[in-house]
Amino acid sequence: MSAPLMLPLATDIGNPTVNIAIFALFVVATLAIVIRASRNNRTAADYYAGGRSFTGPQNGIAIAGDYLSAASFLGIAGAIALNGYDGFLYSIGFLVAWLVALLLVAELLRNTGRFTMADVLSFRLKQRPVRMAAAISTLVVSFFYLLAQMAGAGGLVALLLGISNRAGQSVVIAVVGLLMVTYVLVGGMKGTTWVQIVKAVLLVIGAGIMTLWVLAKYSFNLSGLLGGAVEKSAAGEKLLDPGLQYGATGISKLDFISLGLALVLGTAGLPHVLMRFYTVPNSREARRSVSWAIWIIGIFYLFTLVLGYGAAALVGPDVIRAAPGKANSAAPLLAYELGGEILLGVISAVAFATILAVVAGLTITASASFAHDIYGQVIKKGQVTGDGEVRVARITVVVIGVVAIVGGIFANGQNIAFLVALAFAVAASANLPTILYSLFWRRFNTRGALWSIYGGLGSAIILIAFSPVVSGKVDAKTGASLSMITDTGIDFHWFPLDNPGIVSIPLAFVLGIVGTLTSKEQTNVDKFAEMEVRSLTGAGAEKAVQH
Repeated sequence: MSAPLMLPLATDIGNPTVNIAIFALFVVATLAIVIRASRNNRTAADYYAGGRSFTGPQNGIAIAGDYLSAASFLGIAGAIALNGYDGFLYSIGFLVAWLVALLLVAELLRNTGRFTMADVLSFRLKQRPVRMAAAISTLVVSFFYLLAQMAGAGGLVALLLGISNRAGQSVVIAVVGLLMVTYVLVGGMKGTTWVQIVKAVLLVIGAGIMTLWVLAKYSFNLSGLLGGAVEKSAAGEKLLDPGLQYGATGISKLDFISLGLALVLGTAGLPHVLMRFYTVPNSREARRSVSWAIWIIGIFYLFTLVLGYGAAALVGPDVIRAAPGKANSAAPLLAYELGGEILLGVISAVAFATILAVVAGLTITASASFAHDIYGQVIKKGQVTGDGEVRVARITVVVIGVVAIVGGIFANGQNIAFLVALAFAVAASANLPTILYSLFWRRFNTRGALWSIYGGLGSAIILIAFSPVVSGKVDAKTGASLSMITDTGIDFHWFPLDNPGIVSIPLAFVLGIVGTLTSKEQTNVDKFAEMEVRSLTGAGAEKAVQH
């Protein structure tokens, strides 16, 4: 085995020139793909749904590309390296969540909708208020998810270029935001999908190579790898047991339950993942795409176990904590330990491509929701051309880019797997109850939908704002702030948990029931029957998407 990585300053890693060169190569290559794919963007369906021209395998790889975000690669590897078993719970939660999305909503949504989640929710309810609520929810969830990706970009590039001050990292986040806007403006969903396909293939290959390399250092003996991680960690044997992060107190155990609820139920409410199902021509291809996605996602999450414990064993938790990106730097530091500056540059460029692809997917989802639902259906009441919608969507992309840059600067330094868990909690609270009620409950009506969406969304945001995530969380050993507000003198939190899911998700389900039962609105039986047939069989779905 090689000597352990020595990184006293936590910034002298790799060769910045090599790193920038590999980064630039990836950016140029992916931009070329986007420009080539954008040549056929002629209609709203082309821009929003890639012309529905992707096959099941292609879309399955793209879904995996959308789902395997910076949190999956950088955040989870870091969480496992520092917290062991408790960190691996993110992998388990994300994978189980995908199965929930598959079994409950994926194909049903594809068969019912056109471009966005709001198409489904408003199918048999009052169009304008429900579309507005669904669009607002989509924008908020996308924003939280964007925070995680932008924070990951800041930490990653800061590590590679040796930028340890927040001002320099803020510039990096701004550059990522500008690239993201460029991808979406030029390529639309078609270009974004091809970038996600390329990125997913590179990410799985890169992670697979690193996994085999780590195992080879321990003669393909997983016990030897785990022993090395235990030996290097101050936590010792606790690294392999539950409770290192979530188990010291009753509050931390509740936090774990809350996190688990958010992870398992959140995917089925993530608008940017659900929107991917509109890029295939029929329900058969939607099912094929899910099969491909599950295999790719499942294999990748097995890799994260080896990568996380490999980083703990070969790099060490102390070095990871000292790096500019903290936990998010575990995978790049492991790459440097394994293959030097070349492997570091390649793996980091793949991670960077991961971030760009996911933020592009999020941005196009948010812009489509605003342009199609709020502008096209609420403001213009459906009296707008597809070109008019697309023009508004492009303007929205620029606004979202600016907001994401500002938010990413504030979120810089947070573990991105954790930040994504917040997005999952908001999605599960605001979207999932309404989606399930719309698809399966005949009595469900407009008031129930509005109460569920706004109640779930509002409660999740309020609880996050007044949680230790934003203020008042201090490292017991160093006295440093662990919250988004780094001034330890500012503390306005009153909600004790980091994740709001345990409160906001059940509340949203209850509000949907109460709102429905207290409303005098009559159920449109014919509409529900049409929706039920279409969602289960796909009959009429192709006709609906042509309008």
